[in-house]
Amino acid sequence: MNSLLIAAAVGLGLGVFLQKGRFCFVNAFRDLFAYKDSRVTKGVIAATLLTMVFWGTAYQLGYYQGFWTPGWGLTGLLGGFVFGIGMTYAGGCASGTLYRAGEGYLQFWLTLLFMGVGYAVFTVAFPTLQSTYFQPLTFGEGVSLFSVSPVPAGLLALLVAAGVTLVYATVIGRAKTSSDPGERATVASVELSGLLAPVVGLRQFGRGTRSYARGLVRAWRTPVASSKRPWDPRTAALGITAVAVLWFTQVSIVGVTGPEARWTGYLLEQVGVDAGGYEYWGAILFRGEGVGVTVDMLMIGFVIVGAGLAALWSGDFSLRVPKRRRLPNAVVGGLMMGAGSRLAPGCNIGNIYSGIAELSVHSFVAAVGIVAGVYVMTHWIYRDVGCAI
Repeated sequence: MNSLLIAAAVGLGLGVFLQKGRFCFVNAFRDLFAYKDSRVTKGVIAATLLTMVFWGTAYQLGYYQGFWTPGWGLTGLLGGFVFGIGMTYAGGCASGTLYRAGEGYLQFWLTLLFMGVGYAVFTVAFPTLQSTYFQPLTFGEGVSLFSVSPVPAGLLALLVAAGVTLVYATVIGRAKTSSDPGERATVASVELSGLLAPVVGLRQFGRGTRSYARGLVRAWRTPVASSKRPWDPRTAALGITAVAVLWFTQVSIVGVTGPEARWTGYLLEQVGVDAGGYEYWGAILFRGEGVGVTVDMLMIGFVIVGAGLAALWSGDFSLRVPKRRRLPNAVVGGLMMGAGSRLAPGCNIGNIYSGIAELSVHSFVAAVGIVAGVYVMTHWIYRDVGCAI
């Protein structure tokens, strides 16, 4: 299949689904910590688990182009923490920044610019960081559990997805039994509240899924009007999974900040900088093949275009000039996101979404760092009013 067509189909699709579902990892975690609002969190979990199942199956059947598995160690934790702090301060994750740029938010174009500055600063410092940071803090070779587990990849993905769903059901089941007098009374009558929490949670999960399905049916009755309204994050998750599977079978896992770092090197090359002469750009990101436009760079460009088209269709597009007091968020947040994503390496998409979906050991560590960064920064931002978690 033509690489340009694949990049266009996947990028435009991702842009549309991200914009319509307001699919941002900052919203997913910050809103959970600050308000116990799990609306977007559910979408992130659904997208990651569904993608894991389909990627595991595709890998088992041989329909894949390769995993992305950096070495694992404290680099993931520290770099992920810096990235999590940065994206929360900036107000948008790597993917959220792209779709908001497509909606016309000039603040997020500024964030992208300073992410580029972060990539460039990291590239200059890379030779020193190799000996002082990466070598002492990397403990093992990168690996996907799909490739080393004796359990067939498709079955392993299903088992992991089922386990996560059961844990999630237990958490919401316990919350339900502690807050709902009816549920509490029923469970207390058999003195099995702890054991019945998963049952209560699964029952609520089932009710929520049926309600979501009925909403989908209603939406299909008025497709044009429904397409212009914001979508449930779970709907966006289904769409993101579909295009991610296409990308996995034809190119690789989905990533954002790696292609962005390549864009930075490419653009600097166009204005006379010998980007290929820097080890990180020349040997690592462009793999010694010369500085040029790669298919994943095109794909993330199409993400912005897709988000812009979706915003235009929905009436959400507007050029929005940032207020002066918001400029530090774009500058400092963008710098931390750019540098943090290289120090980890990887961003929220590369590690939390794609990395966990491919069961990368490095990404489990980096995801902990990113979520910890969001948690700390959320508490700092809401320090005057307090957080729910």
